[in-house]
Amino acid sequence: MTAVPHLTIGLPVFNGENYLAESLDALLGQSYEDFELIISDNASTDDTPDICRRYEKQDSRVRYVRQPHNIGLAPNHNFTVEQARGELFKWASHDDLYARDLLKYCVKALDEHTDVVLAHAWTAIIDDSGTVIQTVEYPLDTANPRAPERFRSALFAPGGDDTGGVMRIAVLRKTPLHGSYHHADRTVITDVCLYGPFYQVPDWLYFRRDYPGRFERASKTMRRRCANLDPRRADRLRHPAARLYGEYVWAYIAMIRRAPLSPADRRECYRYLAQWAASRVRPVQIGPAEQPTAVTARPISVKALVPGQE
Repeated sequence: MTAVPHLTIGLPVFNGENYLAESLDALLGQSYEDFELIISDNASTDDTPDICRRYEKQDSRVRYVRQPHNIGLAPNHNFTVEQARGELFKWASHDDLYARDLLKYCVKALDEHTDVVLAHAWTAIIDDSGTVIQTVEYPLDTANPRAPERFRSALFAPGGDDTGGVMRIAVLRKTPLHGSYHHADRTVITDVCLYGPFYQVPDWLYFRRDYPGRFERASKTMRRRCANLDPRRADRLRHPAARLYGEYVWAYIAMIRRAPLSPADRRECYRYLAQWAASRVRPVQIGPAEQPTAVTARPISVKALVPGQE
């Protein structure tokens, strides 16, 4: 491994003892090895610190940082980007799994296609035991060479797990990173797609875990969700609901203004944004091609594909 790694993996975690070791085994067992792994522990109260320190001692690529207090999910994600040294960057999750060749194929795509800004693979959903329960067809038109069409697809088509893709960090750092307003998780990747097309490795190499209680930490209310992203959002006086909604819409306006678009493309993006805003008030039916669908795939053996699962 070179002194300055080509890739940085940022793994933010809070109380992840149940699946953290499996995720770390899957990442550290990748066939592509030129990376650093930054773990940012958001003041966990379970065995997460002990697990992280054990892996840090075993592998020099691991750097473990423990936050002195809970800074919120969004700042914890952003911290790993601030600490990154690699030319490429990937966010990882403590409860997901990764096929051993995922990083190899994603990095290869970015190294060979200079216009591509993000590379990822198709998603398969696994249960708490690691068994594949669903494979999902990638629904977005992010490979389109035209920025307005990528933007339109990111606005209107649900689905996609591109937040976990391998990205050019120079592009990612041109965005405000993760926010903590209403639906802030939807804007980062939309922002990135304005800078270039995405590439999807045509195989199920990313395994997103779905299990009971995964989302219990965040309440169903908008206020609680935002406070989970950043505890400061719990203050109703400084962060009224109108501000949390308003920042969401403004994020789209700001990314269009900021991106390196031609005047014509910028106008087209604004037009799509206006259509999207109108659809929030008066919902419109999105065509079948815009919907993520479960697909029937060959049997997928997580144990055969993921390091540490043998």
